[in-house]
Amino acid sequence: MTLLTLFTAVKPFTDPEIARLQRNALRTWKALGSEVEVVIIGEEDGAREAARQEWVRLLPDVERTASGTPTIRSLFDRARAASESPFLGYVNADILLLDDFLPAVRQVSASLPIFVLVSQRWDLRLDGNLELASGWIGRLRGRIAAEARRHPPAGSDVFVFPRPCDIEVPPFAVGRAGWDNWMIYEARRRRWPVVDASRAITLIHQDHDYRHLPGGRSHHRHPETEENVRLAGGRHVILTLADADWTFDGAMVRPKARSERSLLREAELVPLLRLRSPSLAAAAQAFFHPMRTARAMLGWLDWKARRLRSGPGLDEGRTR
Repeated sequence: MTLLTLFTAVKPFTDPEIARLQRNALRTWKALGSEVEVVIIGEEDGAREAARQEWVRLLPDVERTASGTPTIRSLFDRARAASESPFLGYVNADILLLDDFLPAVRQVSASLPIFVLVSQRWDLRLDGNLELASGWIGRLRGRIAAEARRHPPAGSDVFVFPRPCDIEVPPFAVGRAGWDNWMIYEARRRRWPVVDASRAITLIHQDHDYRHLPGGRSHHRHPETEENVRLAGGRHVILTLADADWTFDGAMVRPKARSERSLLREAELVPLLRLRSPSLAAAAQAFFHPMRTARAMLGWLDWKARRLRSGPGLDEGRTR
């Protein structure tokens, strides 16, 4: 029986650089072994051929936003319905996984019946196809030590959880910011342990540009990111990896040790996670982060002004 089903949504394989990054990622997932099933959801251009060549499963039907972007809700629902694995894992399609990934899932699951496992990534530029020849993991770890950079904790690229965690996901747009932060919020709200396994898992993001988005701009400036934040419930629910309340270091799963700074953060989150009051949570965020709140408000006003000037068609179209 398959232990873990990894699922993802891919960009079209028509761009050679994007295709290379995605094929690199799929190969490392398949290299985890027969206990792992890999599923692509959504039939983007070239996805069926890539699935056949990389020996992964394709589920063609997917819900999309008005702009044609697959929704996170559909990915989670389709993966759950189409698999029987006791564990499910969403992974961004440009992420490389190494041989420490599956052991971490096993060890965390042996300690906690319910959890959401996350990990901070390394950013690394890889030119050319990743060949999984003898010694490839050791060579890649050497490059990480010499060249890679730790990504800030604001973004999450992997979520692994047991099947009983039936997460009711809003119709977020995949590949845009905000939804991954909501995932951490939702797990904390439900009092599921959010386990940060950054010290045990080597998660590698292959550096790339944003040629697939309008004007080559980061997804953080895309209108669907603003919609994701709205669906999440507002910026006060944007949690990060730093808000994980458990940790796994490769040997032991335990509640995260609290520093003075993290205790202040937990105090800030009380209205959101314990009182479940959006208005009090927004007030707490404004109190603890006045400059950030002011910048967010100015950014929102600028976005609204651009929308009014340009009309509803701003940046629309299939831009996965």
